[in-house]
Amino acid sequence: MHPSDTFPRLLADIGGTNVRFALIRAPGAAISDEANLACADYAGPYEAARAYLDPLGITPRWAAFGIATAVAGDAVKMTNNHWAFSQSALREQLGLARLSVINDFTALALSLPALGEHELQKVGGGERNPGLPIALLGAGTGLGVSGLIPAHQAGEPERWIPLQGEGGHVSFSPFNHKEDEILRFLRLSYGHVSAERLLSGPGLVNLYHALAELNGQQAASLTAAQISQQGVANSCALCREAIDTFCGMLGTAAANLAVTLGARGGLYIGGGIVPKLGDYFAASPFRTRFEQKGRFSNYLAAVPSYVIMASNPALRGTAAALDALASRA
Repeated sequence: MHPSDTFPRLLADIGGTNVRFALIRAPGAAISDEANLACADYAGPYEAARAYLDPLGITPRWAAFGIATAVAGDAVKMTNNHWAFSQSALREQLGLARLSVINDFTALALSLPALGEHELQKVGGGERNPGLPIALLGAGTGLGVSGLIPAHQAGEPERWIPLQGEGGHVSFSPFNHKEDEILRFLRLSYGHVSAERLLSGPGLVNLYHALAELNGQQAASLTAAQISQQGVANSCALCREAIDTFCGMLGTAAANLAVTLGARGGLYIGGGIVPKLGDYFAASPFRTRFEQKGRFSNYLAAVPSYVIMASNPALRGTAAALDALASRA
């Protein structure tokens, strides 16, 4: 197969709330025609893709979808919205020669080697160690977790193996007595309390209500965005405690991931929540908590952490996934 036979290529980044589509129209062309659609408006990815493609008059040959759920076979069912589909049926419906469906944070991980310094906000730590494992997590509708493991030797072209895992569903790990109480409160509702139950948009709302109960305060009916906004502005003491606690908890989760992967190549933070926190995040409890790991505090102090500020990194990751498939073909 000649590489040109794989174009146009359709890219999609499917989250719990929105799906972003884009195209690569020809070899060497940039990602173009980006459009954002609400998942709730469509029965599934086929209907959303048709709504995107039909006005453009484009028939793609290859496609790669990054999706916010586990991908472990032909049948895919999303965790945080109603979409469920067969990969093989979707490929046939769209008339594709090739469809690659990967976890959305796997796609985001694949974009990391290509991100420029201007697309990253550094938050503490030393410098990146090229060729060493990289960790990635991010809070949005859910909690995404991935990483990159180097598969190249020094002096060889870079080649990375992305991890397809569901680390957001590990058991939540409290750091102090207050977080012990938060865990007990949420256990009454959920039984098993995963990290995602606290480190996500819905998780921030859970955290806000848990703190209100523990503090004997009255909780308002606020969305995650409102809690974040009021917390960062320091216009609501309970919201501020919620966002401070959230960032501290995220620091513990990130540290656990970094030591698990030996991620001395850096810790990267994506998702929809943290990049919107602006300058607050650098001064938040995140980095202090990240380095509070007992005998491994010095190890983590040297690991740099970055907030991903790029506009379309997951789409770039799906494009990289197709490039890798084409090179093997």
